[in-house]
Amino acid sequence: MGVYAVAICLFFSLSVVLCLRIPNLSSDIEKDTILLSVCHPGNQPNPRTLRSDQLTVLINGYSESRIPLLQSIAASYSASPVVSSVLVLWGNPSTSPLTLSQLAYNLSVSSWGNAAISLVPQPSSSLNARFLPRSSIGTRAVLVCDDDVEVDLKTVEFAFRMWKGNPDRLIGIFVRSHDIDMTRKEWIYTVHPNKYSIVLTKFMMMKREYLFKYSCGGGSPMHEMRKMVDEMQNCEDILMNFVVAEETNTGPLMVGAERARDWGDPRNEDSDGDGLRLVRDVGLSSRKAEHRKRRGKCITEFHRVFGRMPLRYSYGKLVSSVGEQGLCKKGSNLVLCDH
Repeated sequence: MGVYAVAICLFFSLSVVLCLRIPNLSSDIEKDTILLSVCHPGNQPNPRTLRSDQLTVLINGYSESRIPLLQSIAASYSASPVVSSVLVLWGNPSTSPLTLSQLAYNLSVSSWGNAAISLVPQPSSSLNARFLPRSSIGTRAVLVCDDDVEVDLKTVEFAFRMWKGNPDRLIGIFVRSHDIDMTRKEWIYTVHPNKYSIVLTKFMMMKREYLFKYSCGGGSPMHEMRKMVDEMQNCEDILMNFVVAEETNTGPLMVGAERARDWGDPRNEDSDGDGLRLVRDVGLSSRKAEHRKRRGKCITEFHRVFGRMPLRYSYGKLVSSVGEQGLCKKGSNLVLCDH
C-alpha cells in the first residue's frame, strides 16, 4: 500500500489560491516510508550551504483552540532578525481541510519581519515528527518550541548567541532533571533547585545535525525508543536530550529569559475569564497527575535501551546582563549599590 495524498485548495480572492498537500498515512509501514525518504542523503542539503547567521523556528501545533495564540507566537518569532523562517508543524490529522487552509493563509500573511511563516501538516500526531530533518531547514541552528509559550525576542537572540559559542550543546529556558529513587531503584523525572540535565521543547535550540541523528541514526535501538515516544505520546524531548548527551558527554545549557509566558502551565489560574483553561488543558503531552511518573518511566526505558545513562548535569544559567551584586547602605536600608 502506498502513501496517498490529497490537495486541498481554497480561493481567498481572484489572485490568491492556496493549496495544501496533505498526506494520508494509515500504517506504521507508511510512516517508515516517509522517514526513509526524509533520511535519504540525497534529500539532505549540503552542509556548506546552510546559513549560520540565522536559525529556523519549528513550532509544534495540535489544538485548534490554541490557533489564535499560535498565530501570535509565530508572528512574533518572524520579527526577529536572527530568524530565517518559521515552520508550523501541525500534528492533528483530524483537523478539517478548510481549517488547515485558513490557518495556512493566515500564517502566510501574518509575518512581522522578513521571515516567512509556513504551515506543514503532519501525516500523524507523532511527536517524533517535530525532529524530522526537513530539507526546508536551511540553517545550521534550529529552535524547537511549543505553541503555548511566548518568549521575548531579546531572549531568542541572546540564546542564539550562546548557541553559536556552544554549537554542540542543547540551549533552553525550561529545564528539568533526572534522578534515581534509591528506595524503588528506578529513575525519576524531577526538578532540582541547583542543577538540571534536561531541556524541554518549550524552547530548545540545537544544531540541525541532531535532527538527523534523532530521526535517522541509532539503528534499531533508536527505532525502538522512537516507538516508545509514539506509544506514550510523550518524552520526545527527553529522548533528544539522551541523543545529544550521548554524543557530547555534557549537559545542556540554560539561558535566563527576560520574559517567557507559559500559557500551558497548569499553575496558571483562570480567574479572569481569558480562556486559559482552553489553552492549558489541551495538547498531546499536557501535564496530568501521572505526568512525572510517565516521564520517569521513559527515562528508565531509554536507559535500558542505551545500556547506560548518558544524561549529564549542568549547574549554571547564562544571563544577558551582569549588574552590581554588592550591597550598600542608603538611608536605613541595604540595597544594591547600583540602585
